[in-house]
Amino acid sequence: MNLRKLVLVGNGMAGVRCIEEILKLAPNRFEIAIFGSEPHPNYNRILLSSVLAGDADIRDIVLNDWNWYEQNGIKLHTGQTVTKIDTEKHLVYTDGGIVESYDDLILATGSLPFMLSLPGADKEGVIAFRDIKDCETMIEASRKYKKAIVIGGGLLGLEAARGLLNLSMEVSVVHIFDNLMERQLDPVASKMLQRELEAQGMRFLMEKHSEEILGDRRVTGLRFKDGTVEEADLIIMAVGIKPNVALAKENGIEVNRGIVVNDFLETSVPNVYAVGECAEHRGMVYGLVAPLFEQGQVLAKRICKRETDPYEGSIVYTKLKVSGVDVFSAGEFMDSPDTRAIRVHDEFAGIYKKILVRDNKVVGAVLFGDTSDSTRILQMMKNETNVMEIKRVSVLENPDSAGVSGMAAVAAMSDEEIICGCNGVSKGTIVQAIQEKGLCSVEDIKGCTGASRSCGGCKQLVAQVLESVLGDKAQIAAQKEPICSCTSLSREEVLAEIKEKHLTTVKEVMYVLGWNQEEGCSKCRPALNYYLNMLWPEEHEDERASRFVNERLHANIQKDGTYSVVPRMYGGVTSPSELKRIAEVAEKYQVPMVKVTGGQRIDLLGVKKEDLPKIWAELDMPSGFAYGKALRTVKTCVGSDFCRFGTQNSIQMGIDIEKKFERINTPAKFKMAVSGCPRNCAESGIKDLGVVGIDGGWEIYVGGNGGVHLRAGDLLCKVKTEEEVMEWTGAFMQYYRENANYGERTSYWVERVGLANIQKVLEDPETRRQLNERIDVALSVLKDPWKEIVQNEEVRAVYEELPVLA
Repeated sequence: MNLRKLVLVGNGMAGVRCIEEILKLAPNRFEIAIFGSEPHPNYNRILLSSVLAGDADIRDIVLNDWNWYEQNGIKLHTGQTVTKIDTEKHLVYTDGGIVESYDDLILATGSLPFMLSLPGADKEGVIAFRDIKDCETMIEASRKYKKAIVIGGGLLGLEAARGLLNLSMEVSVVHIFDNLMERQLDPVASKMLQRELEAQGMRFLMEKHSEEILGDRRVTGLRFKDGTVEEADLIIMAVGIKPNVALAKENGIEVNRGIVVNDFLETSVPNVYAVGECAEHRGMVYGLVAPLFEQGQVLAKRICKRETDPYEGSIVYTKLKVSGVDVFSAGEFMDSPDTRAIRVHDEFAGIYKKILVRDNKVVGAVLFGDTSDSTRILQMMKNETNVMEIKRVSVLENPDSAGVSGMAAVAAMSDEEIICGCNGVSKGTIVQAIQEKGLCSVEDIKGCTGASRSCGGCKQLVAQVLESVLGDKAQIAAQKEPICSCTSLSREEVLAEIKEKHLTTVKEVMYVLGWNQEEGCSKCRPALNYYLNMLWPEEHEDERASRFVNERLHANIQKDGTYSVVPRMYGGVTSPSELKRIAEVAEKYQVPMVKVTGGQRIDLLGVKKEDLPKIWAELDMPSGFAYGKALRTVKTCVGSDFCRFGTQNSIQMGIDIEKKFERINTPAKFKMAVSGCPRNCAESGIKDLGVVGIDGGWEIYVGGNGGVHLRAGDLLCKVKTEEEVMEWTGAFMQYYRENANYGERTSYWVERVGLANIQKVLEDPETRRQLNERIDVALSVLKDPWKEIVQNEEVRAVYEELPVLA
């Protein structure tokens, strides 16, 4: 059977989403080729702000990885820009010399950032915020510079500004209008948003007209038409986008503002279609993701020769994805002579809600501070609900009394309606997945369908769909918590399977246990690596790629991109020769800061990555593991050797504990202290495990935390000898290693499990013996990572300086 040749120009969200729909409808009908100018697989562009804000990694926003293209037989050409279309011969040409024929051609060329033609706009440090490269440039700039200006107070500009704040830059937002997000918010909501963002540290320069970008080679500031100047090391232009229509225009396809399409996304040329931000439908060009997915569904059916309703336009709605701010806007939002408004404005709670009504139907809404009604209101708009039939104010204050509760609204939705706008997942897709694959939690649905995989704004709605299908079973199922969205298995189930099937690598676990993401995610990969290491200490080979960056590099990365070096000082004790070496190394490598840490060690701050192995070699001291989910430090007071009140030798006890348990991996970082008397100068009461000397013995406290979750430790037991301290310490650490969730500090674990339960387990001498045997095995195979890296040329290559991105 001859396959039709389908070519997609544009590897972005809209085009690939359409391909996904086509693969569902007719998996064997087409031979597909995709061209993308960027060097990446398909990723979620709207989550770039999350990457910039530090809430996600680039890998987390990839929607379809390289394997997806291969598995679906798609020929992917990345880094190739299509420059010419021969619509008569049905051929496309790229700037890299590739020529591809087609039977059907989809143009999904997206849009381009609009750059103001200001004098100096070509200077270094002036960029847009549109793709991964822009994101990387901003992150890199934040490591060297401090002051940023974002031109544009719209959705994208505010998300960029919030991300730069997270990168510790001083951020000024320049906006030409008096109101932020003037295309989505009315003046009341706009001012509330501005106040909220100012409280977060954002500075606003409103009604400012930019005139010139200052600086020689690199930007130094921005001059306004009123003569004032704002200093800046980095300027982000986020003033809008324009459809990328050059390819269509130059090849004879009708273009207005965008590529003109009819209700079936057909252009003026036969067999050539357009979808997404580059397409103009009934005079509208959409820049939000939900309309693009709706277009893709219609186009997929059209190309597959399936019956479909025409695309008749979309209701535009958006949510602001800035941390700590809940904003929703849909349809019309400004009062007009032919609309009436229903408002709730609670200035004490910072909540503002307004819906606009025309001809008894909701035509628009603005919600600030509480967006929980957004789905219901959006549904009322789509259903054209007659608000005259309900008590009007209840539309905004009590869903149940309005007769259109969240559950009722979900039940009334059609299967075609989109639940997750970010990923274009419909209600029908979710319901089908629940029924056919036995999904029973929101995490299951996220992993299987992608719904709520992105901004998470639809999570509540997904839960309502789940509840509408499963009823009470959904609540029961919700008690089970999978370790991440890649699997429906809980931690206990995963560990049981690893033991039973004797799985020994992360890949093996994912494959055998049916992970729905082949490569897993940043949450499950490090957790599985830890669980395997804990269960099979002698057999499992540590998988560096499954560790977080600090643990991979054995140094803490700082906000300016440099690293810190913290050599181990057992019990906080050092010697003149060690101090001399530290000083010489700090001078030789021009370490900007040498600081004593809270854990009684010396911190060398501001070290270049490429200098790390050389510094470790010249220090010739063991790693302090200040970067790891492992034993960090054992802090001590001077104890009975020097203190007039000391009842026990805390220094030696601390040294003995640290030398015995150094390098042991734990579910989260683990801190200890030993105090020579109840005055507790070593702060033993707020450590994961604290030992306090008393007359005739020792007290052991567990579950303490001096961090954000301040918690005093609980008294685990009283013992008489140093040997008993070691025995109980080893038993507690191993029990915690075997039973806590990955990433769970002892302060949370002790509260969750209960001190009495832990005591009941550890009070049994035989259990303590077995736990100590197991931790001894784990300790027996550990080596100092710094020494290993210094001696291993291949691993040292990881630290070599990389070329700067162009």
